[in-house]
Amino acid sequence: MNIKDYFINELSYKKQNFLKKRVYAFNTILLIFLVLITLYFMFSNIMYEFNWASVYKYKQKFIDGFFMTIIISIFALILSLILGLFFAYAQSSRIIFLRFFARFYVEVIRGTPLLVQILIFFYVFANNLGFENRYIVGVFILAIFSAAYVCEIIRAAIQSIEIEQYETSISLAMTNYQMYRYIIFPQAFKRMLPALTGQFASIIKDSSLLSIISISEFTMNAQEVNAYTYSTLESYIPLAIGYLLLTYPISFYTKKLEKSIK
Repeated sequence: MNIKDYFINELSYKKQNFLKKRVYAFNTILLIFLVLITLYFMFSNIMYEFNWASVYKYKQKFIDGFFMTIIISIFALILSLILGLFFAYAQSSRIIFLRFFARFYVEVIRGTPLLVQILIFFYVFANNLGFENRYIVGVFILAIFSAAYVCEIIRAAIQSIEIEQYETSISLAMTNYQMYRYIIFPQAFKRMLPALTGQFASIIKDSSLLSIISISEFTMNAQEVNAYTYSTLESYIPLAIGYLLLTYPISFYTKKLEKSIK
């Protein structure tokens, strides 16, 4: 390729990139405009007088609940990933009891509502074992619930790897650790990433149910502000926006991570 062709290709690439950005910006602005118009017509036709001033006095309660939800969710995410890895391994274990126990755990947790699990774990198991810290118990309940789904995501991703990959690893005289560390798990991780993202976002939203055991997280604090002010929409609109601010970055950065590991 001569210099002239190089500059022509470079100019063409820059032009395409510029046009792509303009199209992206136009569609973003159009989407925002349509959403704002829809919200305007929805709220302009309801017989409701907003009283943001009464709710604004309790802004610190929203902030405290927002950060408490972040703390609970982070610890629940970490613990659920650890438990999910363990139970995914247990389901393929050579120990029959461990395999049966893992299957039983997954079926029971996935087959019962989280709300019921919170009540049973807190008022039955935690009380009988002497655990009084609601926040620690809440983290464990969320982690135990989410780990059942994480376990299935990990197991399905590993089982989706082609048999030729295992055969190649064996032919190279790799140990089981080396095979999973360098061959199987990097490929499985890419496949499980979208599903894990959805599950992690669900943990953040599911943490709202912990309000039933009086944990002062985001939803609980919004409910208390509503009880103080009788301003329902003014209390729950910030709640919805807050959860969106927590879950959207997970989805956004996961997509960037997917592109970087291709």
